[in-house]
Amino acid sequence: MTIEQKIKMALGYKDISQAALARLIGMTPSNFNQKLKRDTFATEELNAIAGALGGTYTFFFEFPDGTKI
Repeated sequence: MTIEQKIKMALGYKDISQAALARLIGMTPSNFNQKLKRDTFATEELNAIAGALGGTYTFFFEFPDGTKI
């Protein structure tokens, strides 16, 4: 699943518009949309998005033996 798909699912789950989320994290809706389409969000921005939606963003490497790094 792409970051764009995950963000759109989170927006639907929290019933908030893309433009409203953009403003919550201090970004213009246009810039947010461009980053979404190009998949160019930095980890810090993904953390801000998650925080604005009341959640957390977790990124890790997971191996078949269950190891997470």
